[in-house]
Amino acid sequence: MAHHLSSRTIPWLFEESVRKFSDNVQIWEKQEGSYIGSTYEDVRKSVHAFAAGLMELGIARGDRVALISEGRKEWVIAELGILYCGAINVPLSIKIEEPADLEFRLSHAECSAVIVSRVRLSTIRALKSRLPLVKHLILFDAEVGEMPGERSVESIMREGVAWLKANRDLFAQRWRTVTESDPANICYTSGTVADPKGIVLTHRNYTANIAQSTAMYPLPPTAVTLLLLPWDHAFAHTCGIYALSSTGGAFACVQQGKSPLETLRNVPANIREVRPTLLLSVPALAKNFKKGIEGAIRNKGRLPATLFRWGLRVQMIYNADGWNRGNGWKALLKPVLTLFDHILFKKIRENFGGRLEYFIGGGALLDIDLQRFFYAIGIPMYQGYGLTEAAPVISANTPRHHKLGSSGRIVPDLEVKICDESGNALPPGRGGEIVVRGENVMAGYWKNETATAVAVRNGWLYTGDLGYLDAEGYLYVLGREKSLLIGHDGEKYSPEGIEETIIDGSAYIDQMVLHNSQSPYTVALLVPNREGLRQWAAENGRGMNDAQTHRDLLFLLETEVDEYRPGGERSGLFPERWLPAAIGVLDEPFTEQNRLLNSTLKVVRGRIETTYRDRLEHLHSPSGKSIVNEKNLESMSRLLLTG
Repeated sequence: MAHHLSSRTIPWLFEESVRKFSDNVQIWEKQEGSYIGSTYEDVRKSVHAFAAGLMELGIARGDRVALISEGRKEWVIAELGILYCGAINVPLSIKIEEPADLEFRLSHAECSAVIVSRVRLSTIRALKSRLPLVKHLILFDAEVGEMPGERSVESIMREGVAWLKANRDLFAQRWRTVTESDPANICYTSGTVADPKGIVLTHRNYTANIAQSTAMYPLPPTAVTLLLLPWDHAFAHTCGIYALSSTGGAFACVQQGKSPLETLRNVPANIREVRPTLLLSVPALAKNFKKGIEGAIRNKGRLPATLFRWGLRVQMIYNADGWNRGNGWKALLKPVLTLFDHILFKKIRENFGGRLEYFIGGGALLDIDLQRFFYAIGIPMYQGYGLTEAAPVISANTPRHHKLGSSGRIVPDLEVKICDESGNALPPGRGGEIVVRGENVMAGYWKNETATAVAVRNGWLYTGDLGYLDAEGYLYVLGREKSLLIGHDGEKYSPEGIEETIIDGSAYIDQMVLHNSQSPYTVALLVPNREGLRQWAAENGRGMNDAQTHRDLLFLLETEVDEYRPGGERSGLFPERWLPAAIGVLDEPFTEQNRLLNSTLKVVRGRIETTYRDRLEHLHSPSGKSIVNEKNLESMSRLLLTG
């Protein structure tokens, strides 16, 4: 029995891959100008050495070890090393810059060791004295120089090799007794600072979801990707690292620059060098690729640009919604399209290395025009849906079965139902909450029984996302029940904590709703406290009818929000990207009467976004970015001169 249980763990999965594909390249990494491959057997040697070194350090079963690094070969070696010890990896985003955010996660997970690359090393060193449980600091980049109590990965591996010689049986016994129900990861949501939740994913959650994903996408051992997304992201982690590793494929690391921008600039060249057969993407990446393609075509002059537009249009008509591609009279377009493909689209595909068969889209909701564009140039983008709590894949479009605009069919061995507010299952075509049950559903939230009890009931995971299933079983995701902010790169954040804190902390702000739906920045709709503003004007000897008063009051509102930005009194409470870069001031409050509050007096976001659609659009325009704009001035004068 123990053998059966333990064979569904990540170490077993990896050992099995090494047995089948020992000489295949698993990881490509750029070194001194060219990509160098490490085979499955090479990686296993390093993993065993590192795991043995951790065991010698005293890392025990169930210990939490944090991993903070950009995507690189050592990332995988470190994670597997931790898992072979029976310990739990806590992968943290390299993008977390705020020391308080890192401190919360490291102390909440009670990490006894932190493995870190040079990018976040100084932050972790500065926090060390506040983290008494952290006994070991392990550095990926030894050249930065070790301080007392720090160790380089190389030195740990060297000692591991020596330790293994004497303790081979002990080592084998340790990794073979890890069970499928043992936690593998604690993944923190990007929740508000007070309470990001730690999602506990077990070995079985991962091995189940890897099997579900590879059943949808039978990847050949020749599959190669360039892993563009952060590796701690559930999507890159399961569908990139592990799905490819389980099928003998390879993944390449993006060449790291001196800054995030430089790293981003390396991507187009890296794609041409790696020549991937598939890419995992989020909407922001896809939009960047599309902009790049359109820019390059424009630069070729008027005729190529016109031809390109014409070719795209014809190809889109032919493709329809994917599943009905080339049906009926559209078959007549085939010869024309073959020509267009030869003179135009093939050249674009060569910029992606010439072997790219498709993108798999995840992250936020992907717009259908973007899907049609990539389908037309011959690199379809198959959209899927998932969330970290489900390890993460729930549904996917695939080359064989796809409908543009949908999130695809449900993965095998997963039950899905759409529920109304009372939890009753709804028939196809009716929208409600997406609820799922299967072996990929998380064990719960780390040290948070209350949140776990809300999210998982009788084994069913209540996703908080709204959607419906069509008659053919394709899932359509309609958005977020609790309206998370979704950044342009697919990162999500709950706005409620920010809104409440700003409202509670200001005498001049009554209500506020943040909005970000895949935009470069967040915006806010703000209802001022009329009495507070009038009082300020009176105390400062200002007339209510005076245009300068109106301007100064708008600046006053802006400074209340600026308190939370870098340099402000309350900076560091929230990540800056989720603070509003533009503010729309309203002269009418949200109430139950205008149906913008529900019966429990919570804001009804969807309705507010519909009601104020024009204002939200204006906030994304150049004139809307300044707090002193005509619409805000109109609101201010109405606010002060009525009631």
